Amino acid sequence: MNTVMCYKNLLDIIYYILKKQDPRARKTIGSVGRKIHHRIVQVINEDGENLGNMHRADVIRMLDERGLKLVPLRENADPPVYRLMSGKQIHQEQLKLREKQKAKTGPTQVKELTFSSDIAKHDLETKVKQIQQWVEKRHHVRLTVRKGSASVEKMEGLLEEIVQSMPDLATFVTKPKAIKDGRAAMGILRHLSEKELNEYKKQLKQKEQESEGPRQEAGDVANPENTQTKVLHQ
Repeated sequence: MNTVMCYKNLLDIIYYILKKQDPRARKTIGSVGRKIHHRIVQVINEDGENLGNMHRADVIRMLDERGLKLVPLRENADPPVYRLMSGKQIHQEQLKLREKQKAKTGPTQVKELTFSSDIAKHDLETKVKQIQQWVEKRHHVRLTVRKGSASVEKMEGLLEEIVQSMPDLATFVTKPKAIKDGRAAMGILRHLSEKELNEYKKQLKQKEQESEGPRQEAGDVANPENTQTKVLHQ
């Protein structure tokens, strides 16, 4: 069995290539379009199944018939190895590769901020802006709330409110928890990953669509002529 086929996930295949330190290997994911320079290529389908060696004319015909794209895995192999993928699959693998590459860029810088649970609203807003700037730079931010007149639950709640004020930007690495025998609460923030950000946008869009339904129904009730018109058309 070809070594490449030991890895069903495209990302695993790419990192297998990089691990072998082939200086000519591609380190990005992208379609070659219809430009297949070799007459015979090895093809893996979109489900990870090895289709074996195919003539480039047959590959191009398959691309057209199934609406797929051709992604090079090992162009310097004999024969070169390619994979059929949908546009969505390519996008998802690009995001995974980007996240994995970021994880290898080195240690993450950690910023720290400490304030009292009795902090004034204006001062808290100023600190939140500072937190946002750090998170946007991909720093982790360790927040410590000192106990004033608030309970442990309120200190932890304050940290939760800070994250909730920037739902499209930050989340917790470490959830809020009491420290120093309950005299303070601490939590660590980080930037959302691409996957988490896309999921947030998806959920936000769903909520907007759900809220549009009741508004439309309320509009029909307020304007009975619209309802009558719909009935007449039916």
